[in-house]
Amino acid sequence: MLQDQPCLVSRDYNSMTCEQESNWPMTYGAEKVEVKQGKRHLKTNGEEDGVVKKVSKHSGDQVDTDLSIGGILKSASDESNSQGHTGDDSDSSSLIAGIGQDNSISCLIRCSRADYGSIALLNRSFRSLVCSGELYKLRQKNGIVEHWVYFSCELLEWEAFDPIRRHWMHLPRMYSNDCFVFSDKESLAVGTDLLVFGKNAMAHVIYRYSLLTNTWTTGMSMNEPRCLFGSASRGEIAILAGGCDSKGNILSSAELYNSETRTWMTLPSMKKARKMCSAVFMDGKFYVIGGIGGAESKLLTCGEEYDLEKGTWTEILNMSPKRTSAPRENEPPATSGAPPLIAVVNNELYAADYASNEVRKYNKESRVWIIVGRLPKRADSMRGWGLAFRGCGDRLIVIGGPRSAGEGFIQVNSWVPSEEPARWDVLGEKRCASFVYNCAVMGC
Repeated sequence: MLQDQPCLVSRDYNSMTCEQESNWPMTYGAEKVEVKQGKRHLKTNGEEDGVVKKVSKHSGDQVDTDLSIGGILKSASDESNSQGHTGDDSDSSSLIAGIGQDNSISCLIRCSRADYGSIALLNRSFRSLVCSGELYKLRQKNGIVEHWVYFSCELLEWEAFDPIRRHWMHLPRMYSNDCFVFSDKESLAVGTDLLVFGKNAMAHVIYRYSLLTNTWTTGMSMNEPRCLFGSASRGEIAILAGGCDSKGNILSSAELYNSETRTWMTLPSMKKARKMCSAVFMDGKFYVIGGIGGAESKLLTCGEEYDLEKGTWTEILNMSPKRTSAPRENEPPATSGAPPLIAVVNNELYAADYASNEVRKYNKESRVWIIVGRLPKRADSMRGWGLAFRGCGDRLIVIGGPRSAGEGFIQVNSWVPSEEPARWDVLGEKRCASFVYNCAVMGC
């Protein structure tokens, strides 16, 4: 723990100004979590027993680890319960001495969210502030957002990747029955939660991962449970539209989810029922694009815009990106392909064409798609399935890997669209299955 003068130092700062680095509690990139002897350890109330796994695999400037905010805090709690140390500094009710509460919080919201696990170990006040989620609300109000990418390449296993520091993190394993494992699943990041939607033997189910506690929980339910829907989030809210009910009926209904109140609100229905569609937020409005619908379950080329202030839907013709290359011989029908691979960066809409390996940009005025570049060479897919294409802050992210036998790895590729022409940078590479089942970006 830090003694005498409390201070905040970046984890990338090499010279030690308070104590030796070996005595510091760390988040990811650590070989262990150490709490100095002679200080009272932090306690938790009503939390499940857990153990922080130590998995540190260094590869260049990348680190693969299981540690997170929730994991760090559980480790401290376990040591506290087993050792029962006493002391004064760890229980101090102050934040940063000498600058006051407001200035302390102003400093903390500007720290990287990756450091919050270490900061929470300073004393109970820091811990309470981090675990409450208030820092993330204040960050959002002040326009301070860090985007992490969450994705699953193994059933029930999830990874997180910080594109700024290029760190990998492993989430706790999801526990469920076989029916959920092999069901169609959708994912969505909203606020500080990651939601995974699927089906158990009898009904639809939602798993919620909390960044604050590093745990999975279940129990919530939509007003109209569904699968194969389009969804997008903005801050603490998310909208889900279309999809199929438990009987396979294609839906036109939509719902809004608030992650702070954990409540669902039914919205007006879309003009067209559709499933296997995609959705984004752009210019303050919600858009549903493409999908399958109609009496004959045909591919839809239109999109729909939902105005949150007016509560109305407007149909937009030819908004779904069309395939430019000719179909190959004996190729499956277009309806067997993945939902449109679309992403928004700085209120501009982009699409990935898996057949031609092209990236396109949507011209809002002329309502046409323009080719702006090509996808990374090693980002293969099966008719769009297994490839993740997302907006992540000011950059486009493509996650995927080669389909060649024996090449079990994925790459995280990044391109900032404002920097033309298109040039993809490899932010990270990890040995694992190269098929991405689900992917979501959490900005908080």
